[in-house]
Amino acid sequence: MLFDLDNQYINNRLAEAEFGIERESLRVTSDGALAQTKHPFGGHKNIDRDFCENQVEIIGDVFNTPEEMLDQLNGLQNEINAELVKNGEYLWPFSNPPKFGGEDEIPVADFRGSQRSKSLYRYYLAEKYGKKKMLFSGIHLNFSFSKELLEAAFEQSREDDFTAFKNDLYLRLSKRLTQYAWLVVYLTAASPVSDESIGVRSNLYSSIRCSEHGYWNTFTPILDYTSLESYIVSIARYIKSGDLKAASELYYPVRVKPRGENSLEALLQKGINHVELRVLDVNPLSRTGIFAGDIRFIHVLLLYLASLPDFDFDEELQTAAINDIKQAAVFGSAEYKNRAGQELERIKAFTGRYLPDYLPVVLGQFEKLKDGGSYAEIISREFGGDYMKNGLELAALYQRGESDV
Repeated sequence: MLFDLDNQYINNRLAEAEFGIERESLRVTSDGALAQTKHPFGGHKNIDRDFCENQVEIIGDVFNTPEEMLDQLNGLQNEINAELVKNGEYLWPFSNPPKFGGEDEIPVADFRGSQRSKSLYRYYLAEKYGKKKMLFSGIHLNFSFSKELLEAAFEQSREDDFTAFKNDLYLRLSKRLTQYAWLVVYLTAASPVSDESIGVRSNLYSSIRCSEHGYWNTFTPILDYTSLESYIVSIARYIKSGDLKAASELYYPVRVKPRGENSLEALLQKGINHVELRVLDVNPLSRTGIFAGDIRFIHVLLLYLASLPDFDFDEELQTAAINDIKQAAVFGSAEYKNRAGQELERIKAFTGRYLPDYLPVVLGQFEKLKDGGSYAEIISREFGGDYMKNGLELAALYQRGESDV
C-alpha cells in the first residue's frame, strides 16, 4: 500500500492531483480527404504536429481538475477551428482515419532547421512501421499526485530521500496501471467503425489502435521496475541493440516521465514527475474527445491501484498485460466484460470506504456493461452506417462549437 488511507490527513488529500492531456486529430478537407496543406500553427506552445504534417497535436498545460483541463482543450479547439475554417478544413473526430487512397497521401511532418531531426525520425518510423499505422490518433493522459499528498506519504514512510521515495511510488503505480490498462481500454474504447482503406473491417474491434492491428512495437518490451536506474537501463538496452531508435519509440501503454524535456537522461537526473496513460481513444461522442467522468474514474482507479500490495512484474505478467489490452479491444468480448464487472465491484467497495464522494463516477462505469451501453456500441449504432458522411457531419457540428452529441 503506497498510502495509509486510514490516516485522516492523507485521506483528506486523496482527491488532490494534477492532470495534463495530449490530443491528436487529423485535418481533413470538406470531402473528407487528408489535408495536404502545411501545419498552420507554427510556434504555438500548445499546438503542434505528431507524425503527419496534417496530424494536429494539442499539448495542454497542467491543471488541478479535469474540468479545468478540458476547458483549455475546448478553447484550443476553438482556436484551431477558427483557422481551419479559412481553408475549408475540419478536425476529424475519430481515432480511426478517414478514407485515403494510399501512403502518398500521408505527408510526414515537415520540421525545418534545428528541428530537422524530428522529421528524419518520422521517416524512420514510416519505413519501419508503415505510414498507414501512424494515422491512428489518440489521447494521452498525464497524471501526478499533489505535492502535499506525496510529502505526507513520505513522512509516514520514514524513508530519508524524498526523490527516491517518489520514484519508487510512481514505478510501483505504473506497474499496476500497465497491468490494469486493459480495464481502461474496455471501458473507454471508442473506435469500432472505420473506412476499409485502413485494412480492418468495422466492428471487429472496439479500439483498432489498441488491438493487435494497432500501434505496437515489433516485439514485446520487458522492463525492469526494480528501481528507476534499472528501468532506464532496461529501455536503453533496446536502443543499444537497435530494436528501438530512441526511448520515444517505446510504444507502451504506460510511461513514467520527468518534468519538462522527456529523455532517459532527464528522467535519471530529475526523477519521475508523472505517469502517462496512452491507451485512450478520441471519443467522438465528446467535442473534446474525452469525458470528465472518465478522467475522474481513472483518478479513482489510480488511487485504488495505489492501495494494492507491491508485486513482481515479471516477464510473464508483462506479456500477459499487453495481451490483455489487445484482447480487451475486441468488440463485444464477453470474457473482458465479465472481468470488468468484477474489477468494478472491487473498485466500488474501495471507493465507498475511502472516497464516497466519487461513488457516482464509479457507478457510471457500470452503465457501460449493460447491453448497448458501451461507447463502442453507441458509436457503432450512431456512425456505423456511413462512416465518412457521418464523420464529416460531426466534424462540422463540432467546428460550429456545438457540444457533445
